[in-house]
Amino acid sequence: MSTVEAKTYTPEDLLAMPDGDRYELVNGELVEMNVSLLSSWVAGRLHKLVSVFNDEKDQGLVWPAEAGGQFLPDSPNTVRKPDVFFVCKNRITPDWQSQAYLRIPPDLLAEVISPNDLAYEVDEKVLEYLRAGVRLIWVINPETRTVRVHRADGSYAWLNEGDILDGENVLPGFRCRVSELFPATPAAATTG
Repeated sequence: MSTVEAKTYTPEDLLAMPDGDRYELVNGELVEMNVSLLSSWVAGRLHKLVSVFNDEKDQGLVWPAEAGGQFLPDSPNTVRKPDVFFVCKNRITPDWQSQAYLRIPPDLLAEVISPNDLAYEVDEKVLEYLRAGVRLIWVINPETRTVRVHRADGSYAWLNEGDILDGENVLPGFRCRVSELFPATPAAATTG
């Protein structure tokens, strides 16, 4: 019987991969990000809403899922790629443009759930993010059209379509109805 030695990847390896944008790196292991068309649409929609708001208010910088973060202090071989993340202006260092990955924890980030995401894996990510110092986390479920809000103090809220998603003290002034994150529900087909 032959054994194959598992390769441990580094953040630099991930950058060099032609299809590296399809993976996160977790403790040196590649984890494929299989997103659905719906979850990708929702992530793009949220990125647009936050970016348009931030363009007016100039409170910091907003990144989409293609960017990555290497901000987990106990995991140097971990690169997470939240669907949307935001860093307040006063925390951005002048050298950020030369970095391959964000090195400081975002102030706000969002994870949009895809059908293949396992609940415990999403919960593990939320705990990692909170331990790293992320102040506000939005976990968006396109299937149930809900948002779970996690805060640095350990409190959380569960929002439905009619509720307001609020940037709280992290992105002051940002507000949108949860239903704005999702495509319109298709009308019932008519026959005739």
